[in-house]
Amino acid sequence: MTKGHQLPRLSSLWAPAVTALEKRPLLLLTLILGLASAQETLEEVPVQPAFDAQKVEGRWLTVQLASSHAHLVSPDDPLRLALHSIRSRDGDLELILFWTGEGVCKGVNVTIHPTGLQGQYQGSFEGGGSMHVRFVSTDYSNLILYVRFEDDDETTSLWALLARRMVGDPAWLGKYLEYVAEFQLQKAPVLNLDAQCPPPEA
Repeated sequence: MTKGHQLPRLSSLWAPAVTALEKRPLLLLTLILGLASAQETLEEVPVQPAFDAQKVEGRWLTVQLASSHAHLVSPDDPLRLALHSIRSRDGDLELILFWTGEGVCKGVNVTIHPTGLQGQYQGSFEGGGSMHVRFVSTDYSNLILYVRFEDDDETTSLWALLARRMVGDPAWLGKYLEYVAEFQLQKAPVLNLDAQCPPPEA
């Protein structure tokens, strides 16, 4: 599983790679996290009062994804990225993701650091740029998560509704859909993995 406290610079993800397969995981990561022009400012995005980072640890399932780009990820794309879980480590949070398809499954850990403001985290990119994460609202069984990228003059964002079980709470879905309507977001395809990647064959 890939680990690290910094992510590649967004613009570098579009540079030619040695092979298409080598650049595909990073490309998918930037796509699923929202390559779209954000229509909201950070000040407009709420944060969960009395947020407890330790209570968001563990397995999460993605119920809904939305961004301001109508075709964020093609439903027919054979390679897909899924959030599996969130882990706390020395005050930081790690988003545990897995990309899968075409007989390949690999893990990607995205580390975000507390900003000092409740429920708000950030990460940095190699060469510049930043990622801001806000835990918008949660009862620790349901979670609305906001992710925003800033790289030079480009701003990108994603909203996600997460839950511990796929049988979602209608009240939380309604709350999430209010944000979708308010910020004129577009639905994006959802992928969940039943388990982490199997160990490599001997």
